[in-house]
Amino acid sequence: MTQVPAATRALQVLRFLASQPDPVALDRIVRACDLPRSTAYHLLNAMIEQGFVVHLTDEHRYGLGVAAFEVGSGYSRQAPLQRLARRPLATLVDRLGQTAHLAVLHGRDVLYVVEERAPGRPPLVTDVGVRLPAHLTASGRAILAMLPPVQVRALYSSPTDFVDRHGLGPRTPGALRNLLAETRQRGYAIEDGEVTAGLASVAAAVLDHNGHPVAGVAVTYQDGDPIRLSREVRTTAASLTRRIGGNA
Repeated sequence: MTQVPAATRALQVLRFLASQPDPVALDRIVRACDLPRSTAYHLLNAMIEQGFVVHLTDEHRYGLGVAAFEVGSGYSRQAPLQRLARRPLATLVDRLGQTAHLAVLHGRDVLYVVEERAPGRPPLVTDVGVRLPAHLTASGRAILAMLPPVQVRALYSSPTDFVDRHGLGPRTPGALRNLLAETRQRGYAIEDGEVTAGLASVAAAVLDHNGHPVAGVAVTYQDGDPIRLSREVRTTAASLTRRIGGNA
């Protein structure tokens, strides 16, 4: 049981506001956060004074303020996910002897933000800062499989949204839907030769407190047991999920 109930309630309100596409009315906040109306009103006024919330008087609605944006910007600058991921990825590499990496979704691409290269293994295209088509990579498929279907449809609405590298992989929204359904059923994502000929990857998603995928952990290999590799990758992704307070 928390010893600071007011702080807990204020954070619940902020989290709810952050999850909404538009500012919301006081009654919505009261219901969503299960707060007495007077408590919610006083909390919102305190957060308005500190800049975390703005009150749109004409619309009778509340939204996030500039201070909330500053917190989000600080999170991006500090890159805590990358910092938290380095040691688990290094441990994964030590156990498997294969190169591991962490990627985040950026539009229809994945952006590689951490790579731990295994000794003696050749360099890969998945270096830090590299972007690759999400629908072709194991890490991208792991993330896409955990996104709401409506978001996937918005990203891939027609065949023109699919980049081709080696003539492999899904080419249509329907083919991608089937592939992501198989990924969810299997519990991890795979790709074989779709990014680099002769190399395959397995990946699993890292989830936040809402079960939303924030990254993909992947291992790339030329030879190895994909079942064992996927088991280790899923364990590492689950560990990272817990470390960021996520919900698996």
